[in-house]
Amino acid sequence: MNAQISTAQRYDAIIRWFSENMESAESELHFNDGYQLITAVILSAQCTDKRVNSVTPALFARFPTVKDMAAASEDEILAYIKSVSYPNSKARHLAGMARKVRDNFNCEIPSDIDQLMTLPGVGRKTANVVASILYSKPVIAVDTHVFRISRRLGLSDGNTPAKVEADLTANIPEELRAKSHHWLILQGRYVCTARKPSCRKCGLAPWCRTFQNGTHGTSGMGRSDK
Repeated sequence: MNAQISTAQRYDAIIRWFSENMESAESELHFNDGYQLITAVILSAQCTDKRVNSVTPALFARFPTVKDMAAASEDEILAYIKSVSYPNSKARHLAGMARKVRDNFNCEIPSDIDQLMTLPGVGRKTANVVASILYSKPVIAVDTHVFRISRRLGLSDGNTPAKVEADLTANIPEELRAKSHHWLILQGRYVCTARKPSCRKCGLAPWCRTFQNGTHGTSGMGRSDK
């Protein structure tokens, strides 16, 4: 396929492929409510979902509600999350998040992006994940996978997560934005990996700008506020 297809054609083809082949895409984190979701997403920064899912059952058994976590010390929380990356800072963030949710939001996880970003440990990516999953907000969270895949496919030339988010938001219909986050994450996690993308097995190769340009060996990695 001609690598010079328009941006609109590229988006249309890629969205159509994902809709047909990854219809049930969703978060791989395990959670039952908003408190558990925001906790798991904070823990997932620079850490695999598999590792997070291995520690949250005991964590939530000990601290079943945001009030319980708000009453806990950082050391008490740390004891349950030592195996995740950056456990000390995450214990501090979780304690601070729970206290602010208790004190400022009546123990309810806020739905507003700006309010979410006032919580310790919550950057824009985390806020967008929580808002899109918990409240079906038409926002797109850009983590390292979404950043990398968007640039490789040719969906964005943005050199920051904010610029990539703006491009995706401008070109993906509102009703598909939340799902598109999971599409791109799963594609990056299992197919278009950072070091060894499986281009020859990828159903998106016909519309991928990087593959069509013959530069599929490059990583195109970037960092986000994950």
